Amino acid sequence: MTDEITLIDKLQQPQTKEVAFKHLVSHYKERLYWHIRKIVISHDDADDVLQNTFIKIFKNIDSFKRDSKLYSWMYRIATNESITFINKRAKEKNIDISDYQQVLISNFDSDQWFSGDEIQVILQKAIATLPQKQQLVFNMKYFDEMKYEEISDILETSVGALKASYHIAAKKIEQFIKNYN
Repeated sequence: MTDEITLIDKLQQPQTKEVAFKHLVSHYKERLYWHIRKIVISHDDADDVLQNTFIKIFKNIDSFKRDSKLYSWMYRIATNESITFINKRAKEKNIDISDYQQVLISNFDSDQWFSGDEIQVILQKAIATLPQKQQLVFNMKYFDEMKYEEISDILETSVGALKASYHIAAKKIEQFIKNYN
């Protein structure tokens, strides 16, 4: 916690901002990349969204109020940037967001950056059928192994609602996998 306070202090001081920001990027880029990647699916799109996320973090760090953890705040920005990105892409293609995600999932087999086996592809297809909020909750809880309190902080939703969303998502995924064969 002390390290985070020190980092925030350095990020909010003009003379130390750039060095502190380089440290922040090197420390969090991989975790944020994979969070974004689970939402936007494509490696290239994830790179673009990650870059936009860090730009937004850099521009807005001075207004960070410290009422949440720095990581939660950054995760929230990454989540919002990802959702904005896929909504924009779906709108550009004039298709529903869930249809757009199905298109992305169908391209998994040809994605040179995806190294999963068949069951992982099926799991990703199942996740793509979920409503957006359930996808986010499932990915954060299942893949990122985040606590409900952390997810609550990021998504600004109650823990009870998150538990219900996760439970419903898990049941839908289980049903999808059973029906897949």
